[in-house]
Amino acid sequence: MSRTYYVTTPIYYVNDVPHIGHAYTTLAADVLARYKRLKGHEVFFLTGTDEHGQKVEKAANAAGETPLELADRVVKRFQALWEKLDISYSDFIRTTQERHKKGVSQFFSQVLDKGDIYLGEYEDWYCTPCETFWTETQLIDYKCPDCNRPTEKLKEESYFFRMSKYQERLLAHIEANPEFIQPKSKRNEILSFVREGLRDLSVSRTSFRWGIPVPGNDRHIIYVWFDALTNYITALGYPDEGGNFGKFWPVDVHLIGKDILRFHAVYWPTFLMAAGLPLPQKVFAHGWWTVEGQKMSKSLQNVVEPNMLIDKYGVDAVRYFLLREVPFGLDGDFSHTALVHRINSDLANDLGNLLNRSTAMINKYFDGIVQEPAAENDIDRAFRERTCDMVRQVEAHMDELAFSKALQAIWEVVSAGNKYIDETAPWTLAKDPALKPRLATVMYQMLESQRVVYCILSSFMPRTAAKGLGYLGWEGEATEAGLAWGGLATGTRITKAEPLFPRIEEQGE
Repeated sequence: MSRTYYVTTPIYYVNDVPHIGHAYTTLAADVLARYKRLKGHEVFFLTGTDEHGQKVEKAANAAGETPLELADRVVKRFQALWEKLDISYSDFIRTTQERHKKGVSQFFSQVLDKGDIYLGEYEDWYCTPCETFWTETQLIDYKCPDCNRPTEKLKEESYFFRMSKYQERLLAHIEANPEFIQPKSKRNEILSFVREGLRDLSVSRTSFRWGIPVPGNDRHIIYVWFDALTNYITALGYPDEGGNFGKFWPVDVHLIGKDILRFHAVYWPTFLMAAGLPLPQKVFAHGWWTVEGQKMSKSLQNVVEPNMLIDKYGVDAVRYFLLREVPFGLDGDFSHTALVHRINSDLANDLGNLLNRSTAMINKYFDGIVQEPAAENDIDRAFRERTCDMVRQVEAHMDELAFSKALQAIWEVVSAGNKYIDETAPWTLAKDPALKPRLATVMYQMLESQRVVYCILSSFMPRTAAKGLGYLGWEGEATEAGLAWGGLATGTRITKAEPLFPRIEEQGE
């Protein structure tokens, strides 16, 4: 099994303000990266910003600044949000960086030299906000089918990529590799798109200047998608085969929103085929968030701002909610009521309450010191097996990117922990000195199960996990070894826990 793991988010457009959709993709990538590190993999986790193109040039002109000044200003918003959300990326690529420009020029030249890029003339309907050309038949009332804004007819000299040449090869690859595009509904969507026929793709523009010039013909600027998608290899040091590129490519998973699926599942693989490079192992397109049942839009003023959510509810509550509430891959609906409910029931009542009860009891009955457990009985054994089984379930769910199922499996053990306390009734055992060995065993099972839970939760809720492990006397980072039963040593001092998640008074938002 490969012990390296490479995960990416899309690079986010600097003409945008970071919203819940950006936070969602990046958080999913972070949890995956943290989990793979926990399991002993060497992880490369990439995010970044897409800073070229006509939209940025126009916005910068309107604001009276250079495109790079605009990018420098906006990129800080993304970086500040990732810091606040505890995103543990390995690298942050900007398409304005020299390493990226150099790699894109090399990639373009490689495909050009092969004869898969040629000079021609382009005429079609162009949507500037989406940076996409459409045929007249694809338009709806001469408006862009994606964003419903007006399009304009453009005719210009252009370099074309022979995408049509790779239609059959791409089709064969998708059919032979069911895991390549996920979820299945998205795979079917791409299959039908490719079967309809691929046209050659315009990969340069002469109508604006903000971008990377075509090697050998700087009247042309490389089309933003050819430029942007290449970030996944330029960040690894492409074309240098040594170092990270040789070590981490092909990527294990590109995590993306479903709106950019075609670029990642059709354009990008065909570019790579032309350049003679391996294809991504998996492209996973997740759903969109609506807000109280409505699509997020600036005009409705219902865009959920992640900084505000974190300030109001705390970073780990937000991290938990976004990945627990909706199966990854489906659309989800955001509401403050649902978030408050998750905090109160799952985090305060279940997780926090279990830690409070058990750490208070061991301090009351054994002065906070873990005792040598006696032999297990059937209840103890079932509880231990359930905890160990959860570790295996989480691994299977994480391989499927089923974050909500992984969290559900963890919470079933948390619920089982609260039930175990009720069934074993330590407060009754404590009344009889002869039952002290039995009480020691109950305390051990209760605390050890939680230690395993907090180790695995470190991928999802790093701050909460660190606090929980601190109360349980576990020194240092959560590790793969920490997922095995029996890590809590006799003699460990357990601290009485403060509430991890104070309840929030529910009120109509």
